[in-house]
Amino acid sequence: MELMRRSAAREGWLDERGHALLTAVSRLTPGTNVIAYSVGLGWSVRGWLGAGVAMLAASVPASVIIAALAATFVRIDRYPVVRVAIVVGVLAATVLVAASAWHLMRPYLNRATGPRAALISAVVAALLIIGATPVRILLVAAAVGALLGPAATPAPSLHR
Repeated sequence: MELMRRSAAREGWLDERGHALLTAVSRLTPGTNVIAYSVGLGWSVRGWLGAGVAMLAASVPASVIIAALAATFVRIDRYPVVRVAIVVGVLAATVLVAASAWHLMRPYLNRATGPRAALISAVVAALLIIGATPVRILLVAAAVGALLGPAATPAPSLHR
């Protein structure tokens, strides 16, 4: 999006206010922000035609690449070494996500907020066990957090 902003500004198609508007709208629309930003920029430059061309230019090349990768994956998935590599990749991604989540949560976990975090975690775990969708889990976790009231503010960290 930054590259598109710079290019459009250089061409005189977009100023800072227009960029702020396109960024805000692209964040509100479902789907990929970059495609929404591209379509908005295309609309602002050439109307419907610009929006259509921008949508095609932003989505078709990536779709072709994903289709080719999916077709390749279907053919190589039967080899044991590929399956092992996939399992290792999924495990590595899981560890990275868990480590990031822990790093984000650690300042909030203390004697004052521990029971609150444990209750919300227990509710989320129960919802996962019964097969609730991610959206429902997020909504219930938000409702439980709202019912419990504001959490204590974590102490500022001296290191990042």
